[in-house]
Amino acid sequence: MPETGTHSSATERAAILLLTLGEQYASEVLKHMGPKEVQKLGAAMAGLNNVSKDNVGGVLAEFCEAVDNQTALGVGSEEYIRNVLVKALGEDKAGGIIDRILMGSNSKGLEALKWMEPRAVAEIIRLEHPQIIAIVLAYLDSDQSAAVLAFMPEKVRMDVLMRIAALDGIQPSALNELNEIMEKQFSGDNTSNIKSSTVGGVKTAANILNNMDSSMEEAVLTKIKEADADLGQKIQDQMFVFENLLNVDDRGIQALLREVSSENLLLALKGADEAMREKIFKNMSKRASEMLRDDLEAKGPVRLSEVEAAQKEILAVARRMADSGEIAIGGKGEEYV
Repeated sequence: MPETGTHSSATERAAILLLTLGEQYASEVLKHMGPKEVQKLGAAMAGLNNVSKDNVGGVLAEFCEAVDNQTALGVGSEEYIRNVLVKALGEDKAGGIIDRILMGSNSKGLEALKWMEPRAVAEIIRLEHPQIIAIVLAYLDSDQSAAVLAFMPEKVRMDVLMRIAALDGIQPSALNELNEIMEKQFSGDNTSNIKSSTVGGVKTAANILNNMDSSMEEAVLTKIKEADADLGQKIQDQMFVFENLLNVDDRGIQALLREVSSENLLLALKGADEAMREKIFKNMSKRASEMLRDDLEAKGPVRLSEVEAAQKEILAVARRMADSGEIAIGGKGEEYV
């Protein structure tokens, strides 16, 4: 059962708030969220039980305080929306959403792909030109794009990632045309006023690689560096691995630990070196660190794939927190192995 006390994660607190709102209002809130957020919150809501009145009261009090501090009715709603989205999602992810909300663009065709299983997306775009595939994957979230690429041939993965890294914005006419192609398959509506997008680039390619299976990630990056050493190095410099968390300051590590599950942390540390373990231990309470040490000693052998998956989940949280400015984390650079 997820912890629902004062140290519960932001997702668990949001789940408590939605359950408190009731079905009608909770459903209205979820309508404004993306597929990943809905899935994450839904899982958290399903996992909650035995939530005390004190916990509910604490979540509601925190929410009311946040509303009091942030509501800016009549003080420039557009700027307020922009600031809230940037703080919540970071500059990169917020940019496209801000464009769709404030610029009046409508991207239902491409947006529909975000709600589909990676295998289905791969099936839809697999026969398209690699440049089209690159634009579509640059538009999707990095973890979904990584899963889509896993269903494509190795040669296509390398080609597409190199094209994503080379993207430097997309002209409105090109994005509009692509969106209309996707739109016809899902709803038949037309789109208009699509603003020039900044999807793609080296950082996007690096984020997609970060979300791929470790063995696949290494193979694709090696191929890219063989084809274009300079581009491969630029992508590598934007990536980071679990050991890079050593560069996060203690306050950042403490914030990160509040957002990750105990099970993921345990699995991740099974494959970490002593320095990484000590970094984590010293940022926990004495009791919590002793319990974690005991759990690590008692935990039997685990599959390397499970360790890597847990580390990637923690890194995904770290990337989100870095994007929103909650923590500072460096790139992988020369530390890639």
